[in-house]
Amino acid sequence: MIDVREHVYDDDPGRGPADVRTELPGVDYFFLGNGLIQAAVQISPKGEGTAVGLLVMDPDRLRKKREALTMDPDYGLAATMARLVHEDRCYAPRSPSIRARWDRGSAVPAVVVRWRSGPFRVEERFSCPSRTESSLVRTVQIRNFSRRPARARLTTGVPGVSIEKDLVLAPGARRTFFVQYRLERKSGKVRLAFIRNAPSRLSAERYWRGLAEVSFGEARLDHFFQSSTRQLPAAVSRRGVLDGSIWQYNREWCRDQSMIAVALTMTGETALAGTILRRLLTSFVTDAGDTVDSSVRRDPDEIELDQNGFLLAAVRDHALWTGRSDIVREHWAKIIAAAEFPLGPVFRHARSGLLLNRREFWERHRAHGIKPGLELAHQLYVSYGLDAAAALARLTGDGVRAGRWATEALRIRTAFLQDPRFGMADGRGFIKRRGPDGRIQETITPRRGAGLPGVSPLAQSGLHYLNPDTSAVLPIALCVVPSDSPLVRPTLRSMEALWSQAWSGGGYGRYHVTSEPDSPGGWPFASLFVARAAVEAGEPATVRRVLDWLGAVAGSGAGSWFEFYGKRASPPFPQVGIIPWTWAEIVVLCVHHLLGFRPTEAGLTLRPRLLPGHGRVRAELPFRGRRHVLEYRTSPRTGRLEARLGGRSLKTAKGMAYTREPSWTIVEPF
Repeated sequence: MIDVREHVYDDDPGRGPADVRTELPGVDYFFLGNGLIQAAVQISPKGEGTAVGLLVMDPDRLRKKREALTMDPDYGLAATMARLVHEDRCYAPRSPSIRARWDRGSAVPAVVVRWRSGPFRVEERFSCPSRTESSLVRTVQIRNFSRRPARARLTTGVPGVSIEKDLVLAPGARRTFFVQYRLERKSGKVRLAFIRNAPSRLSAERYWRGLAEVSFGEARLDHFFQSSTRQLPAAVSRRGVLDGSIWQYNREWCRDQSMIAVALTMTGETALAGTILRRLLTSFVTDAGDTVDSSVRRDPDEIELDQNGFLLAAVRDHALWTGRSDIVREHWAKIIAAAEFPLGPVFRHARSGLLLNRREFWERHRAHGIKPGLELAHQLYVSYGLDAAAALARLTGDGVRAGRWATEALRIRTAFLQDPRFGMADGRGFIKRRGPDGRIQETITPRRGAGLPGVSPLAQSGLHYLNPDTSAVLPIALCVVPSDSPLVRPTLRSMEALWSQAWSGGGYGRYHVTSEPDSPGGWPFASLFVARAAVEAGEPATVRRVLDWLGAVAGSGAGSWFEFYGKRASPPFPQVGIIPWTWAEIVVLCVHHLLGFRPTEAGLTLRPRLLPGHGRVRAELPFRGRRHVLEYRTSPRTGRLEARLGGRSLKTAKGMAYTREPSWTIVEPF
């Protein structure tokens, strides 16, 4: 049996300097990296933690924040801050003078931080201009705003090492310095030095200019998309290593990696996506076809069966976007194993043909009170993944397996949608889980001696409800049911009970708070599940509500969101980290749902679901070896949505972007 202490940590945020805490008031983390080095520029403007600090990490080694290579156990990130010493006084960034943002005009992701102190105005710029070296460059431009010449000394450093430069500035004059940080990956040391000139950025510019660009004409949504596409590659090592939540878990999941691979593929970073998928198929799928979660292989009763479907769908999406099937052919044996594994007799529920075990989508298990049963997400993703596997079989010419998997996908999907006793819905729309006898599992009771921390809601007395659960919207988000299905509206209505449940400020909890074995709070990527489903259902107000919330919480300035927003009891729970899955959900929301850019085996389908106010949209999307310009606009004359692809006008069948049925669908062969 899985031990609930698996995700219990001893990392006490009250031990050590404030910088070891992930949650600091008003904090933003801007992530940079090239797969060889990973960095985060910490902006902590409210007096707790280093105001402008630099965390440097090895992306292949998953660690807590306190274990970052530039973190001093006593002084935190203080050494990494830039300071100016002038007339025996030290000038450094302090609130409220600090302003930090992404440099939207730079092809290479760069963080610009401006601050003023005394006679000085300082602009710092952080970026990774090389694609081949594990290095980061910090540009520091200093301007003298006084009426007198200023003689000063610029200092910065890393724990144990300090570097400095003397400068003299005439009134109004400015000087620029370049500091290079190099990660020695074998020793785990960070070396820094002043360099004469900024390194060439040509290779990095070519790389970043090749990725997707999208403009909805809406500053906030554009910021979310651009921040996600810039930070996703920085979260992944060149070997495809990725923390499920940076600084929090120090573990990997097949499910999370699959979603990140899909998003990277959509942005045009198909090589890194391919690296992730190859690594998953090689190391995260056994010869028998079961998958790894939390870096652990599970017993059949505790396996996350949905992971097989996530992975198979990711491989299919990668093949359809790239037009290449090399990964499929190289790893065909593992793909067969991953597709066949959930169909084994150990999971088959005899009376319905559905899949049965004791694990649920959000990783609760028997210690939490999860009984043997039929989980909606398992039925959904196994059938979805089998459809994907059938498409992969057709690509390889394996007609026999294509037929078998398509038949099994239809059988499972029909059963969970239509079976009169075991179907995964009732008057509330989709429901989470049924028992082997067909009764809905409404509550759970944790096992005695489960070891749940007393602060968790699941450890409290009273009923602990399983429904509603945000995973119930996934059949809508994946278009497994049409937007006019009678299940759609009730399901989305039921989600409203999850908004701002036992916390203030908003956000959807992942499920009913009474069954939470962790800490209550709003979850960004679970909230984006609801937003994706709402797009498909034609409910823009719900989408806006989620986007408004994401734009108001800590981290929105950088576009890097914590796993959840609420009061975290740490310890026993780990400090909350930055979860890359949220970036992936943002990309999928924008590209797959709003733009409606959907590769198929036949070519390409355009099925936009733009939000009100998106009168003119432009995107450049890498697809099958070419860069395609897609433009949408609402005609001022007819009110109809018009589209241009590659400069060519496309005719529309329906006009308005928000109707019960798809606005219009175009298929273009490629």
